[in-house]
Amino acid sequence: MKKLVLLGMGACILLAFSSCKSSESAYKKAYEKAKQQELAEPQPEAPAEVTPVAVAPAPKPVDTSGVRQEKVTVVSGTDGLKEYSVVAGSFGVKANADGLKDWLDAQGYQAVIAFNAEKAMYRVIVSTFADKTAAAQARDAFKAKYPTRSDFQGAWLLYRVY
Repeated sequence: MKKLVLLGMGACILLAFSSCKSSESAYKKAYEKAKQQELAEPQPEAPAEVTPVAVAPAPKPVDTSGVRQEKVTVVSGTDGLKEYSVVAGSFGVKANADGLKDWLDAQGYQAVIAFNAEKAMYRVIVSTFADKTAAAQARDAFKAKYPTRSDFQGAWLLYRVY
């Protein structure tokens, strides 16, 4: 009886080891394939030396699209919100909004947290303006100041509805 049990266990172990697939990860294979493709692509040659010509940069047109209208109430910071505000982040959890506000305050901003009760979202506001053009310029400047922060590249304008 014992011999039969040991023989059965041995067969099970043999089947378990023989049915295992390669121990190499699919992620590792995909990474190596991408690396090979990157190496196979032709490398750009160094550009020829060009004499620079002094040209005044054309003023960048201000993008005033992307304005959202919301009824918000200030929950943290000074309640000096004007009609247009630059929103750096939106959160469903107040603690996350507080974290971004604290970080922005450390960067020299006087961030404000406003709550939209209809959408149950906390808006972290960087700056506020009376006119749309100034707010759009501030939004674009904010995005330009943090080009590596993809979350700040989604900054938008809020028109406060009372």
